[in-house]
Amino acid sequence: MIAISGLTKRYKDVLAVDDLALEVPDGSVCGLLGRNGAGKTTAFKCMLGFAKPDAGEARFDGEPLEARTFAKIGYVPERPELYGWMSVAKHLELMRRTQPRYDAERARELVATFRLDLRKAAKRLSKGQQTALALIVALAHNPSILILDEPASGLDPVMQRAVLDLLYDAASNGATILLSSHQIGQIERAADRVAIMRDGRIVVSGVIDDLRAGSKIVEATFDGEIPALDDVTGACRVERAGRTVRVYANGTADAVAAELGRRGGNGVRVLDRTLEEIFLDAVSDGGSR
Repeated sequence: MIAISGLTKRYKDVLAVDDLALEVPDGSVCGLLGRNGAGKTTAFKCMLGFAKPDAGEARFDGEPLEARTFAKIGYVPERPELYGWMSVAKHLELMRRTQPRYDAERARELVATFRLDLRKAAKRLSKGQQTALALIVALAHNPSILILDEPASGLDPVMQRAVLDLLYDAASNGATILLSSHQIGQIERAADRVAIMRDGRIVVSGVIDDLRAGSKIVEATFDGEIPALDDVTGACRVERAGRTVRVYANGTADAVAAELGRRGGNGVRVLDRTLEEIFLDAVSDGGSR
């Protein structure tokens, strides 16, 4: 389990991380979403000791961050930190010498998955290949906890799928994973939970299926003039596109649907909101706080 409590980090006048609290249960994959500057990367750095938080802490399987805890964590930063002059093979050799849990067979499997040339120096690799090497280094010791900042950055669609498959396999084997991504589709495919950051705070979090099911859209079409609908009980927002109306319901969706029918709506249907819609609502100026 990853448990973050009260994590706070200020840079002069900027409150980058503000009283952050989050729990990721064993075997879960949690996607951390947020706009640029929301505080995702800073939160990761504070969790792992690369930046000193002003308050709060992260605990891993109930333990604070220390040498023995860090040994079971795999971390991929937003910008992979590799030794440019060292070949892929030498990076793996360094891991073998310094990581007691290093699994040589696992490393070979990962090199084959990402089709890396063992002889090639890191500085000669493409951005996507450097990300792949960083992933191999993070995964080769079979960590029980993974912290990944944009792990599919720079990878082509085939390799992105390979990364998602690796994360699925790791979680299936009990690993706890926290990853950030700008691509909501990646989070939807890889994660069972999501946390959305805005201005250094988590404003929405939970199981993705529960968030979708608990937040509905009621859609209807009108033959004539569309009546005023802002007064419908349970409606938090109304969008119009031609003769079609979408009402975002924060109350009982069935009651909203019945009211649209009474006001002349046709083809009334209740839809789950997409993760993208939930995200955009959370980070917009009128979103959750």
